[in-house]
Amino acid sequence: MAILTKRAQICDEALEAVAHMPTRSLPTLMGGEFGSSLSDADFMRIAVLLAQKSYQEGGCPIGAVIVDNLTKSIVGKGHNTLVQEDHPYNHGETSAIRDAGRIDFSKTTLYTSLSPCDVCATLLYMRGFSKVVVGDVTNASGNESLLQEKGVEVEILEDSVGIAQYAKFREEKPDQDLEDWQGVSAVKNSRVL
Repeated sequence: MAILTKRAQICDEALEAVAHMPTRSLPTLMGGEFGSSLSDADFMRIAVLLAQKSYQEGGCPIGAVIVDNLTKSIVGKGHNTLVQEDHPYNHGETSAIRDAGRIDFSKTTLYTSLSPCDVCATLLYMRGFSKVVVGDVTNASGNESLLQEKGVEVEILEDSVGIAQYAKFREEKPDQDLEDWQGVSAVKNSRVL
């Protein structure tokens, strides 16, 4: 029997447990009734908590969650591991997609704590996501219209905690932020100017 049932209170502690539990083990933590009671803001908060995990590991604070549209169950989640895994394109979105595996993404919604980069936006429409919910267009934006042009529904649901977290990161580690968006050469070129 799952620990988080329909009677469980939806709070940051419960959402943090969901964020940190491996996706394949989530059924032991949360029952279907608990998952179906989660709102878009709750799923976005899970993405922000995953971004926070990345930040605490020394990485870029970006997290993502993929939710089945019918069952409201989480089928994939991840966070940016550019630094932690020395991987230039393991962003929050790509990490969540890898975690979900080979599924029909047209029946899912992806919640991302930050506006997706060019690579992630391209992957999202290439894999046929039906909807993308973006939690921060204050610190970064631009690919929402590209996704819409490709037939992906886009919703902006800014999360103030995620916005503050990314702004703090950008101020503390501008080179790492630039590398995540444009690569090591962009950091080297910015030092020459």
